[in-house]
Amino acid sequence: MVQLASIAESVGGSVVGLRGGARRGSGVVVAQDRVVVLFHSLREDRVEVVFADGRSEDAELAGVDRRHGVAVLQVATDGAPTVRWSQAQPSIGDDVFALANPGAGGLRATEGRVSAAPMSVRGRQGRSLEGMIEHTAPLPRGAGGGPLVDTDGAVLGVNALRADPGFLLALPAAVVSAAAEGLLEGRVRPRYLGVALAPAGASRRMRAAVGLPRRDGLLVRRVESGGPAERAGVQVGDLLVGLGDVDLSELADVFAAIDSAEGPLEVRIVRGTESLALTVEVSGARS
Repeated sequence: MVQLASIAESVGGSVVGLRGGARRGSGVVVAQDRVVVLFHSLREDRVEVVFADGRSEDAELAGVDRRHGVAVLQVATDGAPTVRWSQAQPSIGDDVFALANPGAGGLRATEGRVSAAPMSVRGRQGRSLEGMIEHTAPLPRGAGGGPLVDTDGAVLGVNALRADPGFLLALPAAVVSAAAEGLLEGRVRPRYLGVALAPAGASRRMRAAVGLPRRDGLLVRRVESGGPAERAGVQVGDLLVGLGDVDLSELADVFAAIDSAEGPLEVRIVRGTESLALTVEVSGARS
C-alpha cells in the first residue's frame, strides 16, 4: 500500500478527468498544454478538463489518430507534470498500477498484475489492436484514458477496454506515445469515412424490414456533417458493399481498406435497389 500511495503521489498530477462535451473519461498530460485522451470519450470538439488539483480548464480538440483511437487536446496545463513513457515490454506477473480521474472523488489508483502481454484484440468498431496489455488493476467506468504504470512510475500504456470481469486492456505506451508525437508534430493526418455503420447482420435485418432484397454489406446509420462520406454523396440508409478493392462484409474490412489507402477510394453502395459508385477522399482535413 505504501508503493501505491507513492505512485499516486508521483504520477497523479499528470492524470486529468473529462467533463462537459465528453463522456466520462480520463487522460494524461503529455506535453505543455497538451493532453492525450481516448477519442471515443469525446462528444464535441471542445471539452472541460479537470486537473488533479481540482482546477478545470476549457480544452479544444487539437488532433485525432483514428487508427488507434487517440486524441490530443489543447489546454492550459499550467505546470502540471508530464508523464514519462516506459520503453519496456511488460511480462506476465509484473506489478502494475492503474490511475484515473473518472468523476466525483477525483484521482483513483489501484494495483494489480499483468495477466497477458502482448495481445492482439478486436477493438471498437472491429479494428485490430496490437500489443495490448491485459491486467488486473480494477478501475470504475470513466477510467478509460488513464495510465497504466510500472513500479517506477513510467507509463506502460493507456487503459482503453474492459475484457472479462476483473480484467482491463491497455494500449501500449509505444503506440500511444508515437500517435501523440505524430499529432503534436502534425505528421498524423486522419483517414476516415465519417459514417456510423450497422454490423452486417443488423444491416440485413434492417433492409428486410423495409422490403428490400437481401444483400451483403454495411448499412449507413449516420453521416458526419462535413465529413469525407458526406462530401462524396453518401447518405443515411445507403448500403456500403465495397471500398476500393475490398468487398465489405464486416466492420474490420472498412478499416483495412482505409488503412491501406494511398489516395481517394471508390465506395460502392446500394441505395434502395440502385447500385452506385462514388469517390471518397478518406484523408480528411481535420488533423
